Amino acid sequence: MMGAMKYSIWKEATLDLLFPPRCVGCDEVLSEENRKSGFCNKCKENIHPVVEPLCRKCGKQILIEEAEYCRDCLRLPHHYNQGRGVFSYEGPMKDGMYRLKYGNRREYAKTIIRVALEQHEDWLRHMRPEVIVPVPVHPKKLRKRGYNQAEVLARELSNKTGIPVEPLVERRVDTLPLKELTPEKRRKNLKNAFNIRKNGVKFKKVLIIDDIYTTGATVDAIAKLLLDSGAEEVYCLYGCIGRGY
Repeated sequence: MMGAMKYSIWKEATLDLLFPPRCVGCDEVLSEENRKSGFCNKCKENIHPVVEPLCRKCGKQILIEEAEYCRDCLRLPHHYNQGRGVFSYEGPMKDGMYRLKYGNRREYAKTIIRVALEQHEDWLRHMRPEVIVPVPVHPKKLRKRGYNQAEVLARELSNKTGIPVEPLVERRVDTLPLKELTPEKRRKNLKNAFNIRKNGVKFKKVLIIDDIYTTGATVDAIAKLLLDSGAEEVYCLYGCIGRGY
């Protein structure tokens, strides 16, 4: 046991020497004092964890303290039960999430999940999800990129919580980039884009994890599929989320 712990510490120290921790916001090598936070001093000023008041449905930070739901959730119903985001999708986090997704900065997941647990551990404990389901990418994109950023986040969360990761859902349609579409077209674009894998859904409480939440079209499509396949409650956690109004 002690030998394994010493090896783990040695391995982590060696990796830090070979691949020094970088700021999630700007990708600069972090000083010793900033390694714990995951952000350099300059980026800390412009990166905002999502805090109350939150939309009671999607988890977006809202401006009016008395409001229960953001404008999007009042206008569009969602299939999932509730969601939570870690950081506001603005400033340096936009670049950071891009590098996580396309630049092979998978190590950013450690900082994102650490902050996620600092903010939402009580929420997760109350929801008691039985399984974590990462939003899948199409096989063509997976081959090109080499990894799925949502699964990287899911595996890190699993390592910290013990909740297993199960890729219950697969993407069968290589959809258009959602950022170029209106909310209505996003939903139409995602229609029939996913399906449940052969083993089906044997869990009642499911946590979907994704890198970015904007309108919720992607997690909604997956949540509906999971609910139709036997799940009873579906929750969502995102690395970044847009602001509500």
